[in-house]
Amino acid sequence: MNKKVIVALVPLVGLAVGLVADRRLAPTRAAVAAHPVPSAAAPAPPPAPAPARQVDDPKAVYRVPLEDSPVRGPRDALVTIVEASDLECPFCKRVAPTLKQVEEAYRGKVRFVFKHNPLGMHRNAVPAAMLAEEARAEGGDARFWQAREKLLELPSLDRTSLEAVAKALGLSAEKVKAALDGSGDIERLRRDQNLLHALGATGTPTVFVNGRKIVGAVPFEVFQAVIDEELAKAQKLVKQGVRPADVYARITEKGATAPVKIAAPAQATPAAAPKEVKVALRPDDPARGKEGARVTVVEFSDFQCPFCSRAVPAVNEVEREFKDDVRVVWKHLPLAFHPNAMPAALAAEAARQQGKFWEMHDRLFAGQQALSDAAYVQLAKELGLDLARFEAARRDPAARQRVEEDARGAAAAGVTGTPTFVVNGEVVVGSTGLKDAIRRHLEKARLANR
Repeated sequence: MNKKVIVALVPLVGLAVGLVADRRLAPTRAAVAAHPVPSAAAPAPPPAPAPARQVDDPKAVYRVPLEDSPVRGPRDALVTIVEASDLECPFCKRVAPTLKQVEEAYRGKVRFVFKHNPLGMHRNAVPAAMLAEEARAEGGDARFWQAREKLLELPSLDRTSLEAVAKALGLSAEKVKAALDGSGDIERLRRDQNLLHALGATGTPTVFVNGRKIVGAVPFEVFQAVIDEELAKAQKLVKQGVRPADVYARITEKGATAPVKIAAPAQATPAAAPKEVKVALRPDDPARGKEGARVTVVEFSDFQCPFCSRAVPAVNEVEREFKDDVRVVWKHLPLAFHPNAMPAALAAEAARQQGKFWEMHDRLFAGQQALSDAAYVQLAKELGLDLARFEAARRDPAARQRVEEDARGAAAAGVTGTPTFVVNGEVVVGSTGLKDAIRRHLEKARLANR
């Protein structure tokens, strides 16, 4: 299959990025000459075949120089992940928890690098980028990543919100004002964009894994497949004598500097319908909402997971908005890299036995930064629980077995990260798409009852 290298034009910062539609050449037809035999006409020539549709080559490696971009993770990590992002882009917000999951799943094996690509359609993307760069100027890369995380969490990036983030990060109010007023290093953003657009990364988010391009807010499994392949390649290089810190440079040194395209299959296979999964529910699983509600939301969560904590307001909003149409059922999924997740789950189970699961749930998330045995006992006191029963229950092997049974149910449903919701059998990763999924299933139920 022939590969074509296509050079992309580089727009300036602030110009909107449009999608280029596929164009098919209209077949030209030559005029048909008259046939010498009366009443007979020569057949028209067949139409010229349309050119094959071009798509990005998923195996192509691009040369993405790191330069002095913000970095997080060990210098000798075997996999380098370059995130090209727009801090106001909703899809960048959606992929952020997935990238965090990648970081936790491959701790010590991956490092992250950030490149700015603020899109013109997002009027606050440039000021947000300027604020993140000011955070870096005052506090180094660590402060930059803190700013990135806080900015991606905000529903709005208006001036007041940006100034609030700056204050929370302890930045100089005078310098932040200057950066937001336009005196920041706009050239840095322009340099990032010039590089990215030359590589065909015109939309956000675009992520390069050891130079391999991944476009969009794709699920964890897509990243996992590419990272595993790149880890194997990197480990082979190390065995051949390449220093781990030099692996990224070696892999990308001859990488492409413009989009690499290949012909798409002649007939694209239709996308498979989302697989419906079944989650076994117990009669005494913690649940809120009307029994027999048209939509059941099963929430797999981890009390130490920061993204689960941020999902709590979204779940509460779902319950308020949809009322009796939705029932929320809790399932434990304490992740192995969160040492306090299992003890917290056991404390919640002990509270459940005394009818106080949701009250303990709320307090555990509220005090997520201080989870400990002493904290669990203090919370039990605040809830008025029988402390002897509470202590016996959370240390009872049956409680651990129950939590582990939930985790096995998650694995059977293909759930690997938190928070994950199963909405009438449809898997929704993170809380961003939760309302849309509920609306789809409510509409489905309405049509079924007509």
